[in-house]
Amino acid sequence: MLGQKLLKNLLFMLIATPVGNINAEIDLTGEWAPRYHEDLPERIPGPSIGEFHGIPINEAARIRGESWDPSILSVPEHQCKPHPADYATRGPSHMRIWKTLDRASQQVTAIRLHISWSASERTIWMDGRRHPPDYGAHSWHGFSTGIWEGDQLTVTTTHLKQGWLRRNGLPRSEKAILREHFIRHGNYLTHISIIEDDAFLTEPFIRSQNWVLEPFQQIGPYLCEIAVEVDRPQGTVPHYLFGQNPFLNEYATRHGIPIEAAMGGAETMYPDFIE
Repeated sequence: MLGQKLLKNLLFMLIATPVGNINAEIDLTGEWAPRYHEDLPERIPGPSIGEFHGIPINEAARIRGESWDPSILSVPEHQCKPHPADYATRGPSHMRIWKTLDRASQQVTAIRLHISWSASERTIWMDGRRHPPDYGAHSWHGFSTGIWEGDQLTVTTTHLKQGWLRRNGLPRSEKAILREHFIRHGNYLTHISIIEDDAFLTEPFIRSQNWVLEPFQQIGPYLCEIAVEVDRPQGTVPHYLFGQNPFLNEYATRHGIPIEAAMGGAETMYPDFIE
């Protein structure tokens, strides 16, 4: 008789326990305000021209970075360009997260993100669907699928439009794969991104960002109006030809570091490079 009661109580506990708790899933929904204490010089004022150290770029990426002219951002076609998914969390990134549920089963089919800069919205599919074939359409936010690994949301994103690794011309190709981990600790949210890009990187490029829960946050609309800021001949694209960027050495000279170190590459990521 006692054994039957224990069995009934155990069955009741299993039925009453939410599925999310069994899988250790964490609710990520809410209003999140960014914290810029990590990588502040890069994320707010922005990196300098020729500041490539600590990034595992290859020679192709270095040449692209050396030919970049910041004046390209004044070209109308570039003025309202949104940040791609792999960079959106680095800029002005006040963020809202919410879930889409299947009405019948109450299972989460998607997790959605809205970020303040360019009012970008992104969908992370949680229903087990496959990624499109390689020839599928590419977008700024790509195609994202997520799975729970304990209390950590792991996201894989493909089909991104060509973007950038850093706001000084270092490129990221449309063949890149973005892997992310969202980890919540109470009122804090940590996001780790790992970019693999055989076109421009020799090793994975890893970054992290943090947010704090802000229930009173109000994300306003994003208004961007295109205007002709510089009078140029039609079709002009600001750039520098290879070896002709006059500002390329300024960063290394200002900080007293060898130009070889400033030019980046996997070797500049490790302490023994100093020797």
